[in-house]
Amino acid sequence: MSRWCFVGRTDELDCLRSAVEGVEGRGLFFSGTAGIGKSRLLREGVAALPADRYAIWSVAASTATAALPFGGLAQVLPAEQPQGLSPAGVLRWAVEVLQEQAAGRRIVLAIDDAHLLDPPSAALVHLLARQENTVVLGTLRNGEQIPLPIRALWTDDLVTHVELAPLGPTETSDLLAAILDGPVDACSADRLAKLSAGNPLLLRELVHAANGGGELDRRYGVWRWTGRLELAPSLTDLIDTRIGRLDPGVRAVVELVAVGEPLGLHLLNQAADPTDVEVAEERGLITMVEDDRRLDVRLAHPLYGEVLRRNCPVSRTRRLRARLAELVEAVGARRRGDLLRVAVWRLDSGTAQDGALLRAAAAQAFARYDVPLATRLARAALDLDGGFDAAELLATILMFADRSDEALRVLDAVAGEVADDQRRSRWLTVRGMVSYWGLSRESTVDDVARAGAELSDPGDQARVRAFEAIMRLHRLDVTEALRLSRSVLDRPAAGVAARELARCTIAHLDAARGRFRHSASAIARVQAEAPAWRADMPYLQLAMDLARGTRLALAGDLAGIDAIAADEFADLAGAGDFRLGTGYLAILQAYAARLRGRSGEALKISLGACAVLATSRVYAGLAHAERAQAAAWRGEAEAAAEAMAEADQVHTPGMAVLYPWLEQARGAVLAAGGDLPGAVKHLGDLADRLRADGFAGHEVLVLHDLVRLGAADAPVGPTCTDGSRRTVAQRLTDLSERVDGALPPLIARYARASVDDDGVDLLAVADAFAERGLTVWASEAAAVALRALRRERGSAATAAHQRFGALAGGCDQIRTPALEALRPTLTDRERQIAALAAAGVTSRVIAERLFLSTRTVENHLQRVYSKLGVTGRAELPGALRSITGHGGGQPG
Repeated sequence: MSRWCFVGRTDELDCLRSAVEGVEGRGLFFSGTAGIGKSRLLREGVAALPADRYAIWSVAASTATAALPFGGLAQVLPAEQPQGLSPAGVLRWAVEVLQEQAAGRRIVLAIDDAHLLDPPSAALVHLLARQENTVVLGTLRNGEQIPLPIRALWTDDLVTHVELAPLGPTETSDLLAAILDGPVDACSADRLAKLSAGNPLLLRELVHAANGGGELDRRYGVWRWTGRLELAPSLTDLIDTRIGRLDPGVRAVVELVAVGEPLGLHLLNQAADPTDVEVAEERGLITMVEDDRRLDVRLAHPLYGEVLRRNCPVSRTRRLRARLAELVEAVGARRRGDLLRVAVWRLDSGTAQDGALLRAAAAQAFARYDVPLATRLARAALDLDGGFDAAELLATILMFADRSDEALRVLDAVAGEVADDQRRSRWLTVRGMVSYWGLSRESTVDDVARAGAELSDPGDQARVRAFEAIMRLHRLDVTEALRLSRSVLDRPAAGVAARELARCTIAHLDAARGRFRHSASAIARVQAEAPAWRADMPYLQLAMDLARGTRLALAGDLAGIDAIAADEFADLAGAGDFRLGTGYLAILQAYAARLRGRSGEALKISLGACAVLATSRVYAGLAHAERAQAAAWRGEAEAAAEAMAEADQVHTPGMAVLYPWLEQARGAVLAAGGDLPGAVKHLGDLADRLRADGFAGHEVLVLHDLVRLGAADAPVGPTCTDGSRRTVAQRLTDLSERVDGALPPLIARYARASVDDDGVDLLAVADAFAERGLTVWASEAAAVALRALRRERGSAATAAHQRFGALAGGCDQIRTPALEALRPTLTDRERQIAALAAAGVTSRVIAERLFLSTRTVENHLQRVYSKLGVTGRAELPGALRSITGHGGGQPG
C-alpha cells in the first residue's frame, strides 16, 4: 500500500482558507472525535499557505506540556523570558516577540489539540486572537475539558467553531482508492465506511488489518474485501481505550447490545439493570435510535461490537444470546425480523432445536438477499432435521453463492423424497436452475420440459413451464418462450410465483421488441405482487430486474436506472453479498455513466462488476462488454479489445439473449481500433440479425451507432423488389413509428439531419439529447452540426462552436469517432498563433514573441479561420474551446 493520502475535506479546507484570507473573523477551530482527521486537516491547510505572506507557527499541545507555564507554546516562544514581569507583562512581551518575528507578515498560529494547552498558553492564544493581524487555527477533541480562554474565542466571536463531520461515502471511497492505489468495489467500500463510521483513523486500521490478513483481493484492477474482519492488535487497543474500564453492570449492558443489536429499549431493560443502561448511554457507549415509534438501542460505534464480541468469553456470549432469544420468544416475536434474530441467537448459542424455525429464518434471510447468513441457517436446518424442504432451500441459496456443484449434490441426496407432483415441480425447477445457469448445461431445458410434461397437477405443471419459458428466452428460443409464458398466465391454477415469472419473460421480450409501455406495465404488475412471491421465489427479482434494466437501457431512461440503483433491492443486495444482483446493477450504472460522458466512472464501475461476477458467468460476459464499451469510448483500443476477448471467453450460450449488447460492444471496439469499415459492416449485419429476431428495441440503438459512425445513408435490411435496399435513416424512420418512447423519433431525426447535412437541425437534436442527460450523444450530434456549419462560416457556426464546447466540456476523456473527426488539422505553429490571438495578443506582438513577420502571422491566422470555419479573432476563443484536444474541449 502507498503512503496514507489526504483526500476530500474540500469544504473544510475552503473554510480554513477563508478564515486566513478573509477580512472578517480571526480564526477557525475544528472539533471532533479522536481519529476524525482534525490534525491532518489542520496540517494540510497550513501547509498550503505561502510563507512569504504569512508568519506561520504550528504547535501541538500535549499532556506532557499541560502542567508547564507556556509549555504549549514552547515551540514558538524564546527559551529565555525577561525577569520581573507580572503575568500580564509576560503575555504582552510574548505578543510583542511574535509580532517582531513576523516582520510585517500576518501571523497564523495553528494549535493541534488546543484543549491540552496550559493556562498561560491558552491566555496568550486568546490575546493573540484579538490582534488585528493574527489568525488562530486549532483543533479540539470532543468530550475533553476546554480551557476557558480557548472556549471564549468563539463565544466572543473571535473565531469560527466547526464540528468536523465523519467522512461521507464518496470521500471514504476516494480515500480507500488513494491508499490502495486503485478503486475499491462499491460493496466493500460501503462496508468499510460503515464499520469505520467515517473515521479516517479507524478506516486506516481496518485497511491495514485486512491487507495484513490477506482479506483484500484485487481483480481487474478493483479491490474487493472478503468481509472477514481480522482485528489487528493496534485496532483492538484503540477501541479498548475508547471504551475504557467498565463496571460489571455496564459491561453487561454493552455486551448484550453487542451480541443482539439493535435491541428494543424495553427488551434491554428486562435483560439488564435500567440504571446501568443509563450509565452506558451517558458514557457514549450506546445510542438510542427511533424505529417505527419504538426506541432501539445500538452501540455508539460499529467497531465497539467487533471488539466486545471477540473479547467476550464464548460461554458468556452463548448465555447472552440464549437469554435474548428467550425474552423475544416470551413476548411472541412480534416485531419484523424477530423470527430471523431469534433463529440466529438460537443457532449461535447452541440451543437451536427447531428445524422449522431455522428453515423459515433462512428463507427470510434469502428474501433479504443475505446469502451468507441464509446459507448458514439453511445448512443448520438440513443438519438438524434433514428433509426435502431444507435441501431445496439450501440448494437454491448455494446456487447464488456460486457453489452449484454442491447445490446439485444436496438436491440429488433428497431425490428419493420427491414423492408427489408438488415436490417434483419444485425439485425440477431448482435443479434446472442450478444445472442451466450454474453449470451452463444447455440440455437442461429439454430435460425439464420432458419431466414437466409428466406432471398431472396444473399448478405444478405451470411452475415448471414458467421456468422452462425463461430458460428458453435466455437461449433465444423466443417463440416457444412466449407461448409457454402465455400458457402459464392463461392457467387459473398457476401460483403467483409462476405467473409473475412468466410475466417477467414477456416483459423482457416486450422490451427487446421496443414495446416499452407493455413491458413497463408488466414489470409494475410483478413488483406489486412481490410480497406474495418473494418468500417462495426470491430469485425472481433477477428476472424482473433484467427485464426492467433492458427496457430502461433501450429507452435511454437514465433517471430510471438511477432509481433502480437507489431502491431497497440495491441496499439489500449490497449488504447481503448477492453478487448477481449487485453485479447487474453495476452494469446498468456503468451504462448510465458512459452515456452521461463520465467514461472514467463507467470504466471503474464496470471493472467492479467484472470483479464481483468473476466466479459467476450469468452476467460476466455482459460486464466485460460494458467494460469494453467504456474503454472504447475513451479511445483505449487495446484495453477495449482485451475486455471484448474476455467477454467472449466467459459468455455462455445459456445467456444468448444478451447477444445484442455484446455485439454492439464489438462494433465499438472495432471503431476504437481504427477499423471503421469493419465496424460499419459488423453493426449492419447485427441490425439485420436483430430485424430477423424481431428485437426492434435493440435494432434502434445499433442503427444509431451506425449514424454515429457517419453511416446514416448506408444500406441495411433485405433487398427490395426494385433491387435497392433501405438506408439506415429510412429504417430508423420506419422504426420510430413502431418502437415506443421519445428516443426512436429523435434518433431517426438525427439520421435524416446527418444525411441532409442540416447543421441547424443537428444542433436541435443535440439539445434534445442533452435534455435527456445523454451527453455523449448530444456532443456527437453537435460535432456533426459544427462540421456542417463551418462550411457556411456564419453566425450559426459561432453558435455551434459554443454549444459544442459546452457539451464536450461536460464529458471527460471521450474519443468516439464522431468527436475524433472534429480533431483539428492545425499545425503546431497554427495552434500556437491561434491560442495567442484568442487570448487577445495582437499580430505584431505575436510576431515579436515568435520571431516571425507580422504578415506571416496574419497568413497563419487566415488558414486557421478557414479550417475552423470562423470569420475572425472574435470567434476564435469559442472555436478553440470546441476543438477536441484544445482548451475547454477534450485533451488530445
